[in-house]
Amino acid sequence: MNIRNVDLNLLVYLNVLLEERNVSKAANKLALTQPAMSNALKRLRDLFDDPLLVRTADGMTPTEKATQLKPEITRLLVLAETITQPDGEFNPTTSKHTFRIVSNDYLETTLIWPFIHSIMTRCPHLHFDILTPGDINLADMEQGNIDLAINRFSVLPKSFHQASVWRDNFCCLSHPEHPIVNNNTLQCYLASEHIWLNRPGWQSETTTANKSGHQHLGWVDEALWQLDHTRKIRIYSRHLTAAQSLTQCSELLATVPRRLAMHLCQQHALTMSAVPFQIVPIEIKMIWSPLLHHSKPHQWLRRQLLEFSKKINDR
Repeated sequence: MNIRNVDLNLLVYLNVLLEERNVSKAANKLALTQPAMSNALKRLRDLFDDPLLVRTADGMTPTEKATQLKPEITRLLVLAETITQPDGEFNPTTSKHTFRIVSNDYLETTLIWPFIHSIMTRCPHLHFDILTPGDINLADMEQGNIDLAINRFSVLPKSFHQASVWRDNFCCLSHPEHPIVNNNTLQCYLASEHIWLNRPGWQSETTTANKSGHQHLGWVDEALWQLDHTRKIRIYSRHLTAAQSLTQCSELLATVPRRLAMHLCQQHALTMSAVPFQIVPIEIKMIWSPLLHHSKPHQWLRRQLLEFSKKINDR
């Protein structure tokens, strides 16, 4: 027998018929007409090649075949009902779910850790596994092994879902005695020695030739290049927290996202200044696999992170 040719509703009808042992009562229970119920019984008899219910002095009596089928049909219907029930709502206060999030240290510092701290008390059993972009590849994301990646991205597979987290401006971060604090000009900026700080998304930084030769270009240097200028880079680093070294060096200058600068100024004796030229803000997005799009825990995480991100201003 090919299951594709079987109307599985007939099993529901048979289950009720065996419980009621009466065509009229079974029809009423299923909100069917009596002729429709009689027709269903006929189709069931053809399907199982057995009368299933026969009229006796005691009324409609199940045959041996029907008696054998009854517990199997009951188990099948219970399983079907369980499978087709919608998922229950995710309860973060009791769940022991582990979320895996990919980000760089800028976003880990300014978004993810503050978010985790904000929910630790009310969600005592949730766990977080925070990874860097170098720990995974796009295949891990596509297969749903990672809940979210939060970063700036250029080219992504069209299958990925995405949402904008925030746009962040740049500012200068320096020791309070750095000259730019009192002389915020492009000339002072170019005369300073810089810490180059940049974090890639999935791809490495591009290397482009300009008047100073082959140099890694990030957002800051690309903006300067448009003005036909380059800055004097003394130190290259891929770790944004390297800006903390400015507390010990009044000669160096770092140009970093404003939210990171605000955080570092709260933790260290540093000063923020405006960038004396125009830089296009960076857009931070979260991306996720379509395999996780309808997951209740995942939906909760996305919603909570996006709501929390609105509390972190860059002003």
